[in-house]
Amino acid sequence: MKRPNILLIMADDLGFSDLGCYGSEIRTPHLDTLADHGIRYTQFYNSARCCPTRASLLTGLYSHRAGIGHMTRQPYNPHFFENTRPRPAYQGYIHPHTVTLAEALRPAGYHTCMAGKWHVGSDPGNHPTDRGFDRFYGLIDGSCNYFKPEPFKQLLDGTLPADTDHDDFYTTDYFSNEACRYVNEAHPQQPFFLYLAYTAPHWPLQAWPEDIDKYKDRYRVGWDLIREERFARQKQLGLFDDSVRLSERDPECLAWDSLSCRQQDGWAHRMAVYAAMVDRMDQGIGRVVATLKAKGELENTLICFLSDNGACAESYNNILNVSAGPADSATGVWLPWANASNTPFRLFKHWPHEGGCCTPFITHWPARITTPRTERRYFAHVKDLMATCLDLADAPYPTQNLGSATPHHDSVSLLPNLLGEASENPEDLIIEHKGNRLLRSGDWKLVSYYSEPRGYRRHDGGLGQRTAP
Repeated sequence: MKRPNILLIMADDLGFSDLGCYGSEIRTPHLDTLADHGIRYTQFYNSARCCPTRASLLTGLYSHRAGIGHMTRQPYNPHFFENTRPRPAYQGYIHPHTVTLAEALRPAGYHTCMAGKWHVGSDPGNHPTDRGFDRFYGLIDGSCNYFKPEPFKQLLDGTLPADTDHDDFYTTDYFSNEACRYVNEAHPQQPFFLYLAYTAPHWPLQAWPEDIDKYKDRYRVGWDLIREERFARQKQLGLFDDSVRLSERDPECLAWDSLSCRQQDGWAHRMAVYAAMVDRMDQGIGRVVATLKAKGELENTLICFLSDNGACAESYNNILNVSAGPADSATGVWLPWANASNTPFRLFKHWPHEGGCCTPFITHWPARITTPRTERRYFAHVKDLMATCLDLADAPYPTQNLGSATPHHDSVSLLPNLLGEASENPEDLIIEHKGNRLLRSGDWKLVSYYSEPRGYRRHDGGLGQRTAP
């Protein structure tokens, strides 16, 4: 049999419970189908923020060893490090001497392509086509306007500015389109590695009206009931046993019933837009899967889906408004709905508690995963995808890259667990972000705040002052 194709799909700021197969009311039939015929994990970890997670995924290293222990350094903000020379662990782009998945798989005969968000180095020389990818269409920096990407965000087609002047332009759709094109153009005798990294559902909240309409009334019941409904479905799906309890509502989130009808309308609309963004991403994934099937490649393609961190409680422009949806929207989902997205966990993106760093993780590979299951015991981390992909490709880990010796990766292959040959991970897991730390060893997890999070996420006046009219 030909070595398997590898498709890694990453969402941005997606909460643990935001997919139907993880308890959500959001319509995600295509991801649900992958989960129903594959493996869904309940203890898979990221690095609690977008760029450190992406650095670990791409290099198989802990993010500090890869060079992004904090955030990326943007070329339009040269004083990010206050005119001091950054330490290697915090330089803000992946080290040249590291090896990316693309750089490891291309010498092994894989065609390598990427569509979506890069966010591990913005300066020339640090782009995907500089780091092993044969083809690239996507965003070099972080988030952008979905309908009208800002020029300084560097949306590129290969190495040239992408053409976004189309009435139907929406980044999620175009990332899906490019992924389909790469699959269609793949040579039948050459395996491919495709990294599809969506920006959805990261702020700003922007979605097509027809998708928003599907959810226009769904969230009027409020976040308290949504959390309870999602947790009940999670129990029905077998994600958690009876010993697990739903976390308390976050202390900075008011009870839904304490809001006025006008406030409830604004908050319900906000979540409807967020749901529409997740829905549209699932539609795109469905088209990619259909393209694989039409090409006869679905059977022998390992598909992995995950999120870069938990749901985001951070404010965006510190303004609550009801303009969520159109191209001029400049707002986020905010803490109360992020609390629901991370059901049943507590805290959010930024913190190493489960709500910040535990991601839905789905694997689908019909050729080898023939018994669907929910994996509740095995825990792993995004860094482990490097060793997994090398195992699948029967490829060595390069000892040299770009003229320098490479650091040995921190990755542990998931293949024994995927094939049902290992039920426990003997490795310890250590994560740090902005001084917040976790240590996971077996069934024990130790977490530490850099500072108590209360007040960090509060926008002006809580929910009572500058709320949605």
